[in-house]
Amino acid sequence: MTIAREWHLVDAENQVLGHLATKIAMILMGKHKPTHSDHFDCGDNVVVINAEKVQVTGSKAEVKTYARHTGYPGGRREDRYSDWIEQHPERILQKAVQRMLPKNKLGRQLIKKLHVYGGAEHPHTAQQPQPLA
Repeated sequence: MTIAREWHLVDAENQVLGHLATKIAMILMGKHKPTHSDHFDCGDNVVVINAEKVQVTGSKAEVKTYARHTGYPGGRREDRYSDWIEQHPERILQKAVQRMLPKNKLGRQLIKKLHVYGGAEHPHTAQQPQPLA
């Protein structure tokens, strides 16, 4: 079975984080296509620009945290959203989309088709990504 993969360009400027991540996850999984299958990778590639300008609603900008564990006893660490948006703005959108994908081999394969950039420039002009409606 041959899958026609397309490239989509998404501008994250002034978009709400959760709403945008949901749309991107659906495109990565291929749920917008009539040939969608749960056990098969039939989605498209997505290029996201201006990830540093993504918005969050309410007081999440001051309150939201991201938890991780170092692997050592007592090694739970929490990073704040405000720190991530300054240092690594692309990780915020990447994590939001990754957590909406399946937690298995297929999900790890799907997340590789997401390309997030903090600024307005991206190196995928040769693929001719089409703006997402």
